[in-house]
Amino acid sequence: MKRILFVLSLLLIGLVACQPDATPDQYNTRAANPQLLNDCSQRLTSIIIHDIFKPPVASRIYGYTYLATYEALRPGYAGYPSLLGKLNGSTPAPEPRPNEAYCFPLAGLTAFLTISRALTFSENLWDEFDQEMAPKLKALNIPNDVYERSTHYGEAVAKHVLAYAGKDHYKETRGFRYSVTNKPGTWVPTPPSYADACEPQWNTVRLFALDSARQFRCPPPATYDLNPKSKFWKLTQEVYDMGKRQDKEEQATAYFWDDNAFVTNISGHVMFASKKMTPPGHWLAIATTLARQQKFSLIQSAQLYSLTSIAMYDAFIACWEEKYASVRIRPETVINNNLDPTWRPFLETPAFPEYVSGHSAISAAAGRVIARLVGPNVAFTDSTEHPYGHGVRHFSSVEAAYQEASISRVYGGIHYRDGVEEGTHQGEHVGQWVLTKLVPEPVIAAK
Repeated sequence: MKRILFVLSLLLIGLVACQPDATPDQYNTRAANPQLLNDCSQRLTSIIIHDIFKPPVASRIYGYTYLATYEALRPGYAGYPSLLGKLNGSTPAPEPRPNEAYCFPLAGLTAFLTISRALTFSENLWDEFDQEMAPKLKALNIPNDVYERSTHYGEAVAKHVLAYAGKDHYKETRGFRYSVTNKPGTWVPTPPSYADACEPQWNTVRLFALDSARQFRCPPPATYDLNPKSKFWKLTQEVYDMGKRQDKEEQATAYFWDDNAFVTNISGHVMFASKKMTPPGHWLAIATTLARQQKFSLIQSAQLYSLTSIAMYDAFIACWEEKYASVRIRPETVINNNLDPTWRPFLETPAFPEYVSGHSAISAAAGRVIARLVGPNVAFTDSTEHPYGHGVRHFSSVEAAYQEASISRVYGGIHYRDGVEEGTHQGEHVGQWVLTKLVPEPVIAAK
């Protein structure tokens, strides 16, 4: 913990020589600028990309980080309910001391930086960010005693959340390898890297809000059947035909939503990887876009990001429960073995079973939460992946976006249609459950 908040030490040194004259209203107003949190969020996403965290693990990092941020910020805003104590296995967060002055926005930033540094690897990148943040925090002109009290409170909340995270069974799932059975119709590793199955024990980590990973089970997938008249073969033929026709708009849609954290590139005898945004990072960036567009306050933004992260985390667990229960084969394997050995999907097939689509499930879960807090019919432009060469797209609503994210996996040649449709339904149920259980009546604070 000694190096977690180097920025705080820098600021305290600078404050010794200053004569704060800001009133509590002034420094709290300045500290409550949502852009400070968004700057932190952007750095966290860039480090998750740099460290190549797999999407389910990325959702865990985001979940605990935004939970701690919201809980450290919340005492300064009447009407915003605590999530700790409602989440599975959690206990209420430490309370601030009564009759003492705090800058809760600073406490929230402290909690964010503490958790995100603890759950990622690249300390040098956090050190660089600390130095970037130091002058921004110094400009808030917070009195020394308030500053120190606030950062200590943020650290206390972060320690409480880290202790909670430490009991979620995540560590016990590290190093577990999946054994391929080679039974007809079941998943096997796919080209080009033939990687081991991703996170085969993810369904055993503790959920935030769902009662169990099987709470929203999907109907069984179409039975593996190579008869040309079977439902399974028709689903396979659809994926094959889409790949053969190479529709430019379908490919553009697939590429926009690719969100593959580790893309394998092959040129001759050389293989190298490209790092990209994860699906949870993409949806949190969409939430940020909408929060800015709707002029959300800091507490509104923190609530939005926390609930969205919780929904995606639980959706991953529910989805992974289904994936490793059905262990369904990927279209690429079926097509190569039975139709066309030279066919390749437009996107790289991820290293885990097909049914149901993780993109579909977490997108719908995030979308349900975002639409509830932002509004169901708010149009927006998503430029999240523009820096990675994926373009910009406009959507009439959040639901339109998550439905497009879902079908994009069929366009990309890596999912069957029933896999994305049922994944979307599962994610919608998860998102709605999170809202109903945690915030039946979401608070919208005055802007």
